[in-house]
Amino acid sequence: MSSRRSRQSTAGVSRISDDQIIELVSKLQQLLPEIRDRRSDKVSASKVLQETCNYIRSLHKEVDDLSERLSQLLATIDADSAEAAIIRSLIM
Repeated sequence: MSSRRSRQSTAGVSRISDDQIIELVSKLQQLLPEIRDRRSDKVSASKVLQETCNYIRSLHKEVDDLSERLSQLLATIDADSAEAAIIRSLIM
């Protein structure tokens, strides 16, 4: 089998080649701090994808925490102030 074979979705619409998967995994390895900082060059694709999911979850939690902090700050200042308008724009 060639590394250029395509994978077809159940609907038959999108095709992803093995080369595209390899490229995606390579790019994810470069972006993820947990993997990028390791000395080992060999990390499995499944490990990269798992670390990607973990990283996305941690970013989502950070966004939730920041949103909560901004909401709390908004509750303590004058609703018509310039600061309140800035906070509302960040939340929405």
